[in-house]
Amino acid sequence: MKSTKLIAPIIITIFTVIILMLYFFLWSIMPVPAPLKVVFLLALLGLMGVSVYNLVERIEEIRSGEEDDLSEY
Repeated sequence: MKSTKLIAPIIITIFTVIILMLYFFLWSIMPVPAPLKVVFLLALLGLMGVSVYNLVERIEEIRSGEEDDLSEY
């Protein structure tokens, strides 16, 4: 049952990373000033990294059985 709970976060993360990579490649070929291009590309890489990190954290929560954090409050 736990493996079925992993499917949605993995699919959403894959789609998010694909969309961010498309923006990354689009901005890498656009004629904009180099400093602006570097800042934007670093921001996109950071967002991709945060998305993957969030997925790893969510997988650990599901595996440890802490799916419902709201019940603690």
